[in-house]
Amino acid sequence: MALAARAETPGTASVPLSTEARLGALEAYINNAPPPADAPLAGTPGPGHNGWMMTSTALVLFMTLPGLALFYGGLVRRKNVLSVLAQCLGIAGLSTVLWWAIGFSLSFAPGNSFIGGLDHVFFKGVTSATGTLPWVSQNVFAMFQLTFAIITPALIVGAIAERMKFTAIMAFITVWMFVVYYPLAHMVWGGGLMSGAAGAIKAVDFAGGTVVHMSSGWSALVLCVILGPRLGFGREKMAPHSMVLCMVGTAILWIGWYGFNAGSAGGADGIAANAFMTTTLCTGVGGFTWGVLEYVAKRKPSVLGFCSGIVAGLVVITPAAGFVNATGAVICGVFAGIVPYFAVVKLKAVFGYDDALDTFGVHAVGGTLGAILTGVLATTEVNPGIAGIMDGLLLAQLKAVGVTLAWSIIATVIIAYLVKAVIGLRPAPEAERQGLDISDHGEEGYINT
Repeated sequence: MALAARAETPGTASVPLSTEARLGALEAYINNAPPPADAPLAGTPGPGHNGWMMTSTALVLFMTLPGLALFYGGLVRRKNVLSVLAQCLGIAGLSTVLWWAIGFSLSFAPGNSFIGGLDHVFFKGVTSATGTLPWVSQNVFAMFQLTFAIITPALIVGAIAERMKFTAIMAFITVWMFVVYYPLAHMVWGGGLMSGAAGAIKAVDFAGGTVVHMSSGWSALVLCVILGPRLGFGREKMAPHSMVLCMVGTAILWIGWYGFNAGSAGGADGIAANAFMTTTLCTGVGGFTWGVLEYVAKRKPSVLGFCSGIVAGLVVITPAAGFVNATGAVICGVFAGIVPYFAVVKLKAVFGYDDALDTFGVHAVGGTLGAILTGVLATTEVNPGIAGIMDGLLLAQLKAVGVTLAWSIIATVIIAYLVKAVIGLRPAPEAERQGLDISDHGEEGYINT
């Protein structure tokens, strides 16, 4: 989450702070020091900013439930639709418990370069007073970040859909949150290693290109390779059972993503407005570009193609939304329609991995692409807060990409084999053929009458 600090007095419009104040607000919190003189008034959260952040929080939760659940649910076969919905619901509940107990603290409490401390365990000090952002209530900020901690592991479900036990998924995600998500959130947004404000690698990630999409996407690829392909993969038809549900889920994701990106400004200011604009432009261009490529390739642009391009556009603009202008967003959209398209259509076919719902092709590839394009297209005209780090930004982005990629892959290999050794990853072959709806949950998504 980018820090878009602002100065505010009752009855006046918010205006951007100086670079020093914008970056200094978080550094002061991390170092337990007084905020800069021109920082917002401590202890007085602005009602407008709080209101927008609560709205954004609801929108990001809306992305997972029902957005991602319907998007993924429509793409699997009928016998597995409830398993995907259950996985999204289970991850939402699990992530909430972990976030309250210790996750928020490990992500955002003062700590070292890699992980936060224990100042906020069981939400100690997380009240309506201000905290991490001096202009937003700490409990609102914590809930906003919780929704990110919910959707990130849920994205992994797409790569291993239809062939991983529910218990194994829950066990994997539990460990993965501690080993991958909380450290990366702290390193990028909590003042750690890759923080533009205070880190050794002064990279930027406006709303989650590295923390959310790269971490989940690269982990998803590793997990699906370790898990192996679905029974009958490459021999049996495994087409989506409902493109209607997929399209509805895509639309919900686009709408909810305004909370994801514009909410990551940390309040209702001009940077949030810019993120709202760039999100819209990149997403529309990405979806259209993917459709054009399909038309050129096979003369039939598909609904699945449009949906994939839209999600790719959303992913690519995520790290850049508060740093690029309108033209930069359009450029991101063109790349979003082209690069993930070839990753999904060509790369997967060449290597033969069973990334069931293209989590790697869209989220890992798109998130990596977006992080790099941020280093190329970011401008201080949009966000003055990055003026002090612009000279080495592209190199810093590349370093952040490398750290995130290596961290996610190595950790996932260890966690996956640990879970495999303890409880196993896959259901019995007969249970997989029957469908996970029945074998894992004792229910059916559709009953023939």
